[in-house]
Amino acid sequence: MIAAVGLLLGIVAGLLLQPDVPPSVEIYLPIAVVAALDAVFGAARAYLDGIFDDKVFVVSFVSNVVIAAAIVFLGDKLGVGTQLQTGVIVVLGIRIFSNSAAIRRHVFHA
Repeated sequence: MIAAVGLLLGIVAGLLLQPDVPPSVEIYLPIAVVAALDAVFGAARAYLDGIFDDKVFVVSFVSNVVIAAAIVFLGDKLGVGTQLQTGVIVVLGIRIFSNSAAIRRHVFHA
């Protein structure tokens, strides 16, 4: 319940304050969002499977975002940032769809 209230407060604060993202980190925002969504869908699947652990979720959430951003940063420094960004999004997208399919099967028994 605390997480839901925190999420709601964060959304309201974001809508009211409308924070600006600095241009230097702007390219990492979509990667961070997709990495965070991967962790959230994985947590939802784990919850439905009865194996959810909040510590694992927090570590997964933070490490997904940091690793994905680090891969894109490294690609940016090597001059292949867009290719690695696409790769990260494809891999995380596949994981998101895999987890959402498992959630769908669990919820709808189909």
